[in-house]
Amino acid sequence: MNLWQHFIESLESVLANKLRSSLTILGIVIGVASVISMLAIGQGATASVTASIQSVGSNLLFVSQGGGQGVVNPKPLTLLDANALVDPTNAPDVLAAVGTLQSRATITASGTSTSASVVATTADYATVKSLTMQDGEFITNTEVSGRSASVVLGSGIADSLFGTEAGLVGQTVRIQNQPFKVVGVLKSLGGGGLGSQDNQVIIPLTTAQVRLIRRGDTNRIDQILVQATSAGSVAAAQEEVTNILRGRHQTRVGSDDFNILTQQDLLSTATSVTGTLTLLLGGIGAISLVVGGIGIMNIMLVSVTERTREIGLRKALGAHKWDIRLQFLMESSVLSIFGGLIGVAVAAGISRVIANIAASSNTAINPVIGLDSVLLATLFSAAVGLFFGIYPANRASNLEPVEALRYE
Repeated sequence: MNLWQHFIESLESVLANKLRSSLTILGIVIGVASVISMLAIGQGATASVTASIQSVGSNLLFVSQGGGQGVVNPKPLTLLDANALVDPTNAPDVLAAVGTLQSRATITASGTSTSASVVATTADYATVKSLTMQDGEFITNTEVSGRSASVVLGSGIADSLFGTEAGLVGQTVRIQNQPFKVVGVLKSLGGGGLGSQDNQVIIPLTTAQVRLIRRGDTNRIDQILVQATSAGSVAAAQEEVTNILRGRHQTRVGSDDFNILTQQDLLSTATSVTGTLTLLLGGIGAISLVVGGIGIMNIMLVSVTERTREIGLRKALGAHKWDIRLQFLMESSVLSIFGGLIGVAVAAGISRVIANIAASSNTAINPVIGLDSVLLATLFSAAVGLFFGIYPANRASNLEPVEALRYE
């Protein structure tokens, strides 16, 4: 008997018990759909985070307070530190440096409230972060020096509060119940795992220091964004920034009270985290697939018991052990492969639903179903069918013809 005949008989056997076969296939469907969906979410998160980091260019350094263990009397970052970094003599590879204060606050307008990230900075921030205005203008040096109650809205915040991103210049919003005048709306930047850049508002640094974000020392800031002259000069700029801050903070090598991260560092860290998350989610889905395989083994053992007389008759008529074994392996493979194919379709539907939910909640995560994940899940489901079909197939092939014909 050739493989095609075995396949036809296996298909007939599966279709002869439609309900039982459907329930068995359902386990594989859930497993395959889980694996592909989880991997798609993980890959979508990775792509979103990567796009978010790369959207501001490739020549930025992020300086924050911190350092390793054993740092004695760490000094905070200050505006004087930021100003020192743009010295062309000591830092020829640094193009610009801006200080920021960051916090979260409740933004209210027209009876609608939302939570947003508040970034307090100076006029150069737009240039350093490569921000583009959709409407109005960015905060100016005049507004910074005058401690103006001006605010630039991210596109997501504008939509949440007003339902539009156009015609908002001159409107008033309240940040922590304090009125601010809208001077501009940023063009959509996107973002995901690190927080959407569209869900932020930007105000003058001096205004925040006296009205919203107090750090004790009026010169103290949370972070310094440093723009290197080019992507190729990031390493040189990092060394220059390190030397300047060590001199100002009087720290030695190995005891710095500050951290410097490049965009490549952030990208590597984020990719590592999302990669681990993807493996974890895929592992959870794989457990479902193994459970589905156990269901196949169970149903095949039942099938062997039900068809004992049939097996005995076949062997009495000259069927070899391999024929019997191949028959049951083929049946388990048919169940798993059909389940795998249906699971791929279900995963595509689940991914689309997740993408729609993410879009409606302004979360920039678009699940990505790759050919590798589809092949992995499908081949794994076929392997599960074969693996869990081996024992029932061997049991069937080892039945003695005489004893099998006597079985009631």
